[in-house]
Amino acid sequence: MNPVKILDSLRKQLKEVEKELSSPEISSNPDKLMELSKKHAELREIFLLEEGIEAKERELQEWKDLLEFSPPDEQEEIKQTLEHLQKEIEKLHLELKMRLVPDEDSDRNTIVEIRAGAGGEEAALFSADLFRMYARFAERSGWKVDVLDMNETNLGGYKEIVFEIKGKDVYRKLRYESGVHRVQRVPRTESGGRIHTSAATVAILPKATELDVKIDPSELRIDTFRASGAGGQHVNKTESAVRIVHLPTGIAVSVQRDRSQHQNKARAMELLRARLFDMMLQDQMSKMSQKRRLQIGSGDRSEKIRTYNFPQSRVTDHRINYTSYRLAEILDGDLEELVSRLIEADLEIKLKELQERLK
Repeated sequence: MNPVKILDSLRKQLKEVEKELSSPEISSNPDKLMELSKKHAELREIFLLEEGIEAKERELQEWKDLLEFSPPDEQEEIKQTLEHLQKEIEKLHLELKMRLVPDEDSDRNTIVEIRAGAGGEEAALFSADLFRMYARFAERSGWKVDVLDMNETNLGGYKEIVFEIKGKDVYRKLRYESGVHRVQRVPRTESGGRIHTSAATVAILPKATELDVKIDPSELRIDTFRASGAGGQHVNKTESAVRIVHLPTGIAVSVQRDRSQHQNKARAMELLRARLFDMMLQDQMSKMSQKRRLQIGSGDRSEKIRTYNFPQSRVTDHRINYTSYRLAEILDGDLEELVSRLIEADLEIKLKELQERLK
């Protein structure tokens, strides 16, 4: 959609901010000056981005005109330039939309929980595939992955794995991954060569601070136990693993990755705080209009969001009716195109709402 009305509204805001900044009284109010200066910088960035898009589109048209009159031996190179410019323009348009609908949680680090669903050992192996996919995407994006807890099977799958991803725009890009992921393939454990369907559930939790969620220590039950690995073998002989139960909600978390009980407790508190914060966000979402709840990023854990079909090398995201036949590349962490399409689809809904409010 063309967000012209939104930009017109922001231009008026920019003029008002500039008028306030030029008033003599503003110099005697440092807090107000800082607030207005920040707002001015944010608005200027939006219009600089708009100018950048217009410049790229003019350049694109010039190359199109050149293509029309160029000799055959130069056309292939010009077409490659056109393709490159088109991709740059698409990225800038997406960036503009993100600026028009700011997301205050976008820069939060994120805790990811993957749990094997229906499908037994095959579902656990699929959970391991999903973990590798997100770990590789994190590596490609320059993010850091820190495993908090895992329950590994004898074949190298995960009944459950919990990990934190730290970096720029982590939550903005991963928030759409919450839901049921389904795989269709011949399992490693299947001798008859039949295709099975298995599933794993992914939960994306924005990391919360103590200011976001205040936890009363008297409402916690904290237990310690010996950490164990695949096959029940003890990772260590001391009770370093920690389990915390939040009594008012019944939410329970456990962490056993470190040999230090103190470190495991700190990680468990971070995980508990993230789950409580996510519960607050889900509660807010449930109180919104039906239109808002249907947004791409609603995070409904029971929703089947994506199917990975190995016989056809196909990945289908059911929310945006997007299909790619690059299954191997996607499972190797090449998620950028899929993530961009999900962000854009969600932004389109939010921009329509914003335009409705400006009428």
